[in-house]
Amino acid sequence: MYKARILICDDEVEILRYLNKILTAKGLSVEIFTSGAALMRRLGNRGADECDLLLLDVKMPDLDGIEILQRVKASGMELPIVMMTAFGSISSAIESIRLGAYDYVTKPFPKEKIFGLLENVLERKLLLKENSNLKEELGKPAAADSIVFTSATFRAVYDMALKVAQSEANVVVLGESGTGKELIAGLIHNNSLRAGKRFLSINCAALSDTLLESQLFGHVRGAFTGAVSHQKGLLEEANGGTLFLDEVGDMSPAIQAKLLRVIQERDFIPVGDTRPKSVDIRFLAATNKDLDEEVRQGRFREDLFFRLNVITLHLPPLRERQEDIAPIALHFLRKFSQRMKKNIADFTPVALQLLQSYGWPGNIRELENVIERAVILTSGPVVTAEELPVWKRPVRSEAKQDDRLVPLEAVEREHILHVLKKSGYNKSRTAKILGIARRTLDRKIEEYDLDEARSSAEESEY
Repeated sequence: MYKARILICDDEVEILRYLNKILTAKGLSVEIFTSGAALMRRLGNRGADECDLLLLDVKMPDLDGIEILQRVKASGMELPIVMMTAFGSISSAIESIRLGAYDYVTKPFPKEKIFGLLENVLERKLLLKENSNLKEELGKPAAADSIVFTSATFRAVYDMALKVAQSEANVVVLGESGTGKELIAGLIHNNSLRAGKRFLSINCAALSDTLLESQLFGHVRGAFTGAVSHQKGLLEEANGGTLFLDEVGDMSPAIQAKLLRVIQERDFIPVGDTRPKSVDIRFLAATNKDLDEEVRQGRFREDLFFRLNVITLHLPPLRERQEDIAPIALHFLRKFSQRMKKNIADFTPVALQLLQSYGWPGNIRELENVIERAVILTSGPVVTAEELPVWKRPVRSEAKQDDRLVPLEAVEREHILHVLKKSGYNKSRTAKILGIARRTLDRKIEEYDLDEARSSAEESEY
């Protein structure tokens, strides 16, 4: 059993005595509260950083356990809560699970139940810490050699990003979803004078106005119901470094006005506070919207647009940089093969042609998902067309498509026929070379009438 600090809140003295006795006997630190108000005062004064578990009664006379749960969750405190309830109040306990409680127990409960819950909570806390450390490591902004490309189209964007990185100018990165806007933002930060400072990002489209404001500006204790402690915002956390505002075009006018003040005055006021705090932040922003049009329509402030849009970078969609598809796909293949401990070295020619012919409306993000799926499904040393879902989708049909490109079926038929001829029409050997199952090859031979092609070839030799 790990040493841990347990908070217990219940108005039943016998329950408190019982829990205090069995937990302290295990060498654990226990704090007891006979009312919800006393518990909230403790959390308000000292927070929950050193606490591992809160055992909370559902029904209490002064402050209901469900209300306490809601306040703790709204404050952002990472404190696992187990609700304690009598058998007749199980419906309330189940409701608490929906609101974010870790678990519930019904009274009376054996000590083994409490010890089991505590062990699970502590193991989960350790796992979350390890995951947080991993995310922090993986979430570091991109280094100059982590962005894969060979095309001249993307080279121009890449070179411009490195050039503007040396300045302090704010930058707006434009492009379709999935084109790698955050990677470019990370590249700029990592090659700037702020590289040793923090790089933080927030998705403005994913949060409500209230939550976005709290995440950006932070809040003081008592700023709103449930704000039982001070919480720093990203503006304060990013001081001296870089803040990346993803999907900035979805930010509401009210938040836009507050952000404009931060950029102009280099200070901000946390929610519920009256004293400004000075900050030194470089802002990078990204959107898939046409900000010029958003300004004309009155949905985006013109003054904020000019403050953010000192430099503009346009990321081309993947369909406009076709020569980058193969190296990016190989990059993801190595990444997921290593992660899944598989020895998958390459794609079959047909699979690679399939990847290069597809239009990728979801851009690099879609390509990454497709390759991850392929690595999961592949059991051999190469990825075949069978493991790629895009073969069921239409190939690109843009007007600018190269006239030399032919339908995928024609490429696949010719390649299978070529391998069949080279292997002396040995089907088992052909299937092995192609990296597909023998039954799949038989189906392809029938589909493309390749037995007839063989007969024609044999007749022409006589």
